[in-house]
Amino acid sequence: MPDELDTLQEQYFGHEHTTVIEPRKGWHMLDLKELWAYRELLWVLTMRDVKVRYKQTVLGVAWAIIPPVTTMIIFSIIFGGLANIPSEGHPYPVYVYTALLPWTFFANSIGTSGTSLISSAHLVSKVYFPRLIIPLSSIGVGLIDLAIAMVILFLLMFYFDIPFGPGLLMVPILVMAVVFMALGVGTLLAALTVTYRDFRYVIPFMIQIWMYVTPVVYPLSLIPESWRWLVALNPMTGLVEAFRHAFLGDPFNVYTSFVSVVVAIAIFLAGVSYFAKVERRFADIV
Repeated sequence: MPDELDTLQEQYFGHEHTTVIEPRKGWHMLDLKELWAYRELLWVLTMRDVKVRYKQTVLGVAWAIIPPVTTMIIFSIIFGGLANIPSEGHPYPVYVYTALLPWTFFANSIGTSGTSLISSAHLVSKVYFPRLIIPLSSIGVGLIDLAIAMVILFLLMFYFDIPFGPGLLMVPILVMAVVFMALGVGTLLAALTVTYRDFRYVIPFMIQIWMYVTPVVYPLSLIPESWRWLVALNPMTGLVEAFRHAFLGDPFNVYTSFVSVVVAIAIFLAGVSYFAKVERRFADIV
């Protein structure tokens, strides 16, 4: 009997081969090879979100610049005018706008990616693909908005006669750093929201609090020296400050930037690792 089974295996399979499928254990990172294989799907989902956002709208892509510009005007009147918050010798509108760009991108990215899996439940429950593509596509839409809003910043710099310095060469690197930060937080929130639906209400509140502990409307120099190490643990502190210095030509705060980048990397690793660990359960509970 065993000889007959061996013969059948040789006939149909060519050789004896046993495949054992087991669940992955422990913490694991991104499967970059698999993500690359599904890159076309990432592009399709990103373009779908872009079309849904601007389809049948009166102002179209102007909505990419209306929120940060409106916020800049309000902050300039309240914080720059009435509260007279210092802006390190720069015009307050351009000073606050340089910080609003990375912050608005970060806030919008984690807000949309945090609920993206629930919004795409019809896809998650029907067909297999790397689930990380869904929050990634949400961040891709934010990059398009960031690029459009950055045009306004260049116009502001031209209007206020701020020179274009070599620090602008750091902008692509800083954008990628904010993307990794948004991806880490967004994937963590997306995974948690699938299991605990009340995180949908926590995310907007968390974003609002997070903005005020980040030096967006005020300079880092306003915080006492003895407390700056604690503020630097907020990874957006160093990234926002570096973004501001890159455009305004101020010297970079190496210590704050280093601490924030280290914390951002840790959050990114923790976020995508937790996402990869629990994503096999998404189709069952979404």
